[in-house]
Amino acid sequence: MLQTLSTAFIRTLREDPADAEVASHKLLVRASYIRRTAPGIYTWLPLGLAVVRKIEAIVREEMNRMGGQEVHFPALLPAEPYKATQRWDEYGPTLFTLQDRKGGDYLLAPTHEEMFTLLAKDMFSSYKDLPATLYQIQTKYRDEARPRAGLIRGREFIMKDSYSFDVDDAGLDASYQRHRDAYERIFRRLGLEYVPVNAMAGAMGGSHSEEFLHPSPIGEDTFVRSDGGYAANAEAVTTPVPPSVDASAEPAPQVVATPDTPTIDSLVDLCNSTYPRPDGREWTAADTLKNVVVVLIHPHGERELLVVGVPGDREVDMKRLEAAVAPAEVEMASEEDFKTHPELVPGYIGPQAIGPNSPLRRTETDEQGREVLTGSVRYLLDPRIVDGTSWVTGANELKKHVLHLVKGRDFEADGTIEAAEVREGDLAPDGSGPLHLERGIEVGHIFALGRKYAQALGFTVLDENGKARVVTMGSYGIGVSRVMAALAEANHDERGLAWPIQVAPYHVQVLATGKDEQVFATAHALARELDAAGLEVLYDDRRKVSAGVKFADSELLGVPFTVVVGRDLAKEGTVEIRDRRSGERRSVPAATAAAEVRATVEAALVAAPTGEAA
Repeated sequence: MLQTLSTAFIRTLREDPADAEVASHKLLVRASYIRRTAPGIYTWLPLGLAVVRKIEAIVREEMNRMGGQEVHFPALLPAEPYKATQRWDEYGPTLFTLQDRKGGDYLLAPTHEEMFTLLAKDMFSSYKDLPATLYQIQTKYRDEARPRAGLIRGREFIMKDSYSFDVDDAGLDASYQRHRDAYERIFRRLGLEYVPVNAMAGAMGGSHSEEFLHPSPIGEDTFVRSDGGYAANAEAVTTPVPPSVDASAEPAPQVVATPDTPTIDSLVDLCNSTYPRPDGREWTAADTLKNVVVVLIHPHGERELLVVGVPGDREVDMKRLEAAVAPAEVEMASEEDFKTHPELVPGYIGPQAIGPNSPLRRTETDEQGREVLTGSVRYLLDPRIVDGTSWVTGANELKKHVLHLVKGRDFEADGTIEAAEVREGDLAPDGSGPLHLERGIEVGHIFALGRKYAQALGFTVLDENGKARVVTMGSYGIGVSRVMAALAEANHDERGLAWPIQVAPYHVQVLATGKDEQVFATAHALARELDAAGLEVLYDDRRKVSAGVKFADSELLGVPFTVVVGRDLAKEGTVEIRDRRSGERRSVPAATAAAEVRATVEAALVAAPTGEAA
């Protein structure tokens, strides 16, 4: 049925919404695709639903093509399976939880690993049932602390999640690759630039994962690429560990007065002016050891102080730190936290008072008979701080630092941690050259889960020898609503949206401009003819709206092609076809306009990406 703009549930806005920071958020609201319901929660309007359903259709076609079978779970789920896998606690405050009238615990699903595992467990009992892939397109819920950017980081969002079930690791590898290939086809068909990068598994668990990132300056993820082909989320970058250093000629540690040195730069300046190096080289920030005190909040609420040591010319990247200590959350230590450990002197913390170097450290036995370390704060170092390296660092006394403190000779640590910032020009861990930093929007994530969930939920099948085997799984997600936002970010200009034809809400918009009755009659007939031919048509039939407003609305909505029926009809007998994406305009006779538009739209649909690699 032909949709007219006068009856459509579309109300465009001339001003940006006050809470919108990025183009996709501004334009999707202004163009009447979505409306805000609450922070991070949006109502889908007809235009928005049309686009998101087309994205879903492409995802569904490729999932079916790779052998996936679609199911659909409730969003409201019982807590027991999530408690069995520990994720009821591991998700922490991002989990929406509630109780029913009988006091039973429930949650709004952030993801469905447990439910897929239990469903497959109920249906599969033999290795002959495997491999299998199940998927759904479902709404998910996460209580984001800082929802932002409209659909890019919301508290309710649409996601495709699929799960592979195999009897062994070789089967998982094959399922993982099939999904990876399907994802590449999906993003190519959508016309969305993407970069697969190594990633952290996080709360999902598993042995390996990759993210599919859409490069964008407004992306929340920092990722790196080398000219030699290495690509990873910054959280997953591993630091090439330098060899140990011969420190036999290094002077003994020297405690020196360092008043008025609140920053690394001021400390370096003081050392160069007052305590010059014996070798004649100037001190730099890279010679200093910065010790940052944070608090880990574990899933059951326990608070643990942790000191992270990094070279003084680098900052601690909180996202990398959080990824390294997941599922614990991280916050900076407060004054109250320091009071519980008076050996920590803020601004002057050195390794001598923490970790295995602390005189307070004790080894005790807990109730389960396990040996645990108590007394001192745990100390983890950046991997660059290797044995033999010499440092300027805190002396654990007010206004004093120590020079020539050597790792391995004068202090040790409890281990290493990847928490320092990754910088432009750092070397790739695989030796493929220097790293280049970019920003990206995560649009997909694939995980080789292994046996974590099947083991926790008792999912086994009988193998060819009649023995029970724990099933191995993969998990694969695409953020459908986030993909829509990423497409809007990549396909707009200063006037509005400019959708690729394969996801646009309509193929063509017909505009009747002016007041001439013949214009409206011709436009209506043209719109009906195009609709009857199977094109998706929006007809702007509003009679009391100026041509300028109609043009502005048309450009804001972003329909790929617009047919303008106006003053040239009477003068020349022509109408104008406009290409929203290229800006091309051409006049054609009104009598042949329907055929011209059909050919134009059909050519654009044929030219749309197929998903196959070039």
